[in-house]
Amino acid sequence: MAKLRKMLGSVKDPSIIALMELMNTQSKTTLARWAVTYAKAHVLEICGRLLPDDTCFQEAVQVAWEYLDGTQTLARAKPFLKAAADAARNLEGQPVAQAAARAVATACAAIQTPTNALGFTFYTAAALVYDRLGLHSTPSLYDEEAAKEFCSMLENFRLVMVPDEPNPAKLSWNC
Repeated sequence: MAKLRKMLGSVKDPSIIALMELMNTQSKTTLARWAVTYAKAHVLEICGRLLPDDTCFQEAVQVAWEYLDGTQTLARAKPFLKAAADAARNLEGQPVAQAAARAVATACAAIQTPTNALGFTFYTAAALVYDRLGLHSTPSLYDEEAAKEFCSMLENFRLVMVPDEPNPAKLSWNC
């Protein structure tokens, strides 16, 4: 098996470009809420299936929601975010589980770093595509399927974004 990429896609993908443009118009809260919601709905199941004894990803989603709902402080949430990120790093040799874990951890970390709402999309694409196609497909097929996932994420973001958001985040894309 060829070494698989930890992320799929490119910032040059038309859907990613459109997503970045829309993200520039949204608040930090909207970005984090979307990332956490999407990860919970589309990726968390993969973590649960492939890592049934590891609850840190579910806990990170829970604490991120509590923070977004105002019932948890960032200081109290940070250890859960760190635990999920650390657990994801320790999954070398398990590409599907690692991509899913990184997607969830990165989505949850968007509560403190709003640009993670973009980073999580690349891990999410990898998790979903590797889970669906397996680990022995071609790079071009992985990229084609990742592009479809980016279209889905963009459409989902359009459904939850706030029109004429009064407090857009000041994002600096380092890509």
